[in-house]
Amino acid sequence: MKIKRFFAPDMRQAIRQVREALGSDAVILSNKSVDGGVELVAAKDYDESVFYSPSSVSGQTLPPVASDSPDEPDPLTQVEGNWKPSEQQPSKIRQASTARIEWSQDPALVEMRREMQALRRMMENGLSELSWHDLGQRRPQTKELLRRLMDLDLSPDLCQILVDRVQDVTDPEQLWRNALRCLSAELPIAEADLLENGGLAAVIGPTGVGKTTTVAKLAARFCLRHGNRHLALISTDNFRIGAQEQLHDYARILDVPMRAAADADQLNAALKAFSDKRLVLIDTAGMSQQDASLGEQLKMLVSGHKNVHCFLTLSATTQQSSLALAIKAFGAARPNACILTKVDETASLGGVFSALIQSRLPLAFSADGQRVPEDLHVARAHSLVNHAVTLGQRKTTQYNDDYLAIALGGASGHAHV
Repeated sequence: MKIKRFFAPDMRQAIRQVREALGSDAVILSNKSVDGGVELVAAKDYDESVFYSPSSVSGQTLPPVASDSPDEPDPLTQVEGNWKPSEQQPSKIRQASTARIEWSQDPALVEMRREMQALRRMMENGLSELSWHDLGQRRPQTKELLRRLMDLDLSPDLCQILVDRVQDVTDPEQLWRNALRCLSAELPIAEADLLENGGLAAVIGPTGVGKTTTVAKLAARFCLRHGNRHLALISTDNFRIGAQEQLHDYARILDVPMRAAADADQLNAALKAFSDKRLVLIDTAGMSQQDASLGEQLKMLVSGHKNVHCFLTLSATTQQSSLALAIKAFGAARPNACILTKVDETASLGGVFSALIQSRLPLAFSADGQRVPEDLHVARAHSLVNHAVTLGQRKTTQYNDDYLAIALGGASGHAHV
């Protein structure tokens, strides 16, 4: 364990020195105020050095010995009568000597590590609260901006990025508007218009996100623009009861052809039959990202038709962690863009924004109701951000300072606005 002492004018700079010198795994052992600033004593946890024990040949395990003095012999040469692995040793002995001794095997060290980690968390929480309070004293406008961004349910990392990118202005409202403009610029929006360009489009996504209704909205919007002669529908949903009947009803209302495809051969046949259509929409079965057969369903869409464009349908009511998991799971289909549904049912859009910005998955459409086709809209970043602000203003509760200090962590320390 490496122990080192640090001096700095304030706690924030001292913590930065610790991280730069010892890394993020360093543990603060003590801190106190001194003339001109603060003094920290920090320790770096046991490194992952590999220790070899030649006595492992006989089934014994000797404790590792480490020396900082260059004059002392290496521990490998002084154990068991100056035994040292060499090329002359039998191969079995050399292999046995490479047994690795894990520090974590010692119960006392395991308990010590657990206590040090607990102390580290307590110290980090305390320092975060001090940093958050210090930020409010030095730059109250930055602290208020972070609070307002967090009220949108944006991830702390995204809040920090936005704070770092806004201009250095003193007016809080101007600072807020600049941050919202940066958020709009960060939100990825699909450039291609499916309803204008046409092609082969498959609507994929988890269960219960409204894929079939979304297909109906896209189909109806396309018919209003270009007529029903250039449109066809395909359903590959053989799992949900009544799924194909529902799409068949929409096809009958729009007076467009519709086929069901249970496997890759039937899908290929349907696509060949509709080769003269300007737009072919494929409704797929909703599956959990944990479903083992998800990969097979996605492979069926892209295996024989590389020109099939997949649109990942996501619900705005889903938590950010689940959105990130769905984006990763359905990434095997290489979605071109996503469609956001149930915008009218969500309490915030910050989680959606954070997931899309992190994955860089562009947004093509948003849906905010059950009406076909009125409740489908081409994605506009500024409109969605404005709606997110409106939802944030409707919140009846706000995060307290303790939560914000812990959630934001080092964000306030890095903010330079």
